[in-house]
Amino acid sequence: MSISLTQGMRTVQIDFPPSSAIFDSRPFPAVVADRGPPLSRSALRKIFVDAKSGELLSVHNPHDDSLVSDKIHAAGPEDVDAAVKAAHKAFKGDWGRKDPTDRAKAMLKFADLIREKAGEIAALETKAMGSAVATQTMGYNVGADLFTYYAGLADKIHGEAAYPSSAGKYKIIQREPIGVCAGIGAWNVSAVLFAWKAAPALAAGNTVIYKPSEKAPLGTLALGPLIQQCFPPGVINIVNGAGKTGQLLAAHMEIRQIAFTGSTATGRKIQEAAAKSNLKRVSLELGGKSPSLIFDDADLELAVSKSMEGIVANTGQICAMASRIFVQESIADNFIELLKGTFETASKGNMIGDPSLADTQVGPLADKAQFKRVMEYLEIGKKDGQLVTGGIQRGTNGLFVEPTIFKNTPNGSRIVQEEVFGPVVTVQTFKTEEEAVQMANDTVFGLSACIYTKSISRALRVTRDMEAGTIAVNDWYFPAPDTPFGGVKQSGYGREGGLEGLNEYLQTKTIQIK
Repeated sequence: MSISLTQGMRTVQIDFPPSSAIFDSRPFPAVVADRGPPLSRSALRKIFVDAKSGELLSVHNPHDDSLVSDKIHAAGPEDVDAAVKAAHKAFKGDWGRKDPTDRAKAMLKFADLIREKAGEIAALETKAMGSAVATQTMGYNVGADLFTYYAGLADKIHGEAAYPSSAGKYKIIQREPIGVCAGIGAWNVSAVLFAWKAAPALAAGNTVIYKPSEKAPLGTLALGPLIQQCFPPGVINIVNGAGKTGQLLAAHMEIRQIAFTGSTATGRKIQEAAAKSNLKRVSLELGGKSPSLIFDDADLELAVSKSMEGIVANTGQICAMASRIFVQESIADNFIELLKGTFETASKGNMIGDPSLADTQVGPLADKAQFKRVMEYLEIGKKDGQLVTGGIQRGTNGLFVEPTIFKNTPNGSRIVQEEVFGPVVTVQTFKTEEEAVQMANDTVFGLSACIYTKSISRALRVTRDMEAGTIAVNDWYFPAPDTPFGGVKQSGYGREGGLEGLNEYLQTKTIQIK
């Protein structure tokens, strides 16, 4: 293993169970727990462990295509087995038997440390996948909020007791942790995805193995020194790797539960591997193609502003982004012209640019593969519909795409039906409320939806008929720690956040006493 930290910065020693870390010999800012001279290599080996697989991954900065690292270790079977062994030992030992209030204290301390280092860790995410540092800083603060929220639930996991039945039996129902749980996250909002999976699992008394995306592993790895300060060895294990590593987790016979965020195609593979191995529990948060319904009584200025925000946030690389807009015919021309104006104003200003700058809101796409994918969809949109604005690469340096609007695109077009994952939106029109709902539901996805209207009765009617797991009225949907997030149809099943998110990591036991 080799690692290079910025001069004058130091990580603390960590007794960390086997992971498949980490950075490389190329210097870049590293997140640290304190400051001082760099640690020796022998000390660093107590923080991160070389992968026995010998496989290495590379990460490039999408802003300028510079190499961030070509020596990120990827976990193989031996590495995953070692992580599972460490997690199982912790579950059967110190962590699994720890008082819930002590688990809560550890989680609260971890949350505070994440908040303290949020900006520094966010800089690593920006280097890896190009998201604006302000966006990623917010993401780490949201991750900290999730740990705070679930820490508050750690000592509130209640069971039930029943009076003796006619057969003279006293019945107890208790909710218990599952055991070793695994999480696999996507690359767009690493902090939130990690916290969505790890925080409720830990609050319930489980231990965790987490694999960040191979496109953006650095921020999650940088949590290592913070984890060491808060949790016993083996409680949280981080393994790097691409799809093969995720498959090893999904198929492992000693992992009892797995949560995945990513594409629908990969989610199917996770589900299949889980079923063919030990029938481990699975929760899936998959793709989306979320609709936004804008009625003629809507606050048009609000609808335009929130639509813009929901399309370009994180460069459109958000599963819940409202990428299909349906607007009532009588206001359609006005809405499209206003939305076009906001897109073009943003493009001419300083909103889009170097993601490491504090004022930047929209950075490049995550990598060359994602850039190629978005550019292919732009060609589909030009062929099937009418380009309003954008539709091209922005500049010649970096993987930037101009925020794009298409109109008059048929509902059967691939750009309407498939997840683009970029700053691209289609606008279609409708005449009636019934037609709007039918068009919005005409998709295999059902993750999120937005409705803009001043009529509360209409909002209630439409939300009842929408096939989506999360719906926002007069806003675009952004999850909160205290409410469940997840989809229906091919957007997956299971929930993250809120009490339902905690229940994903608990199992029920019934006891009868005669």
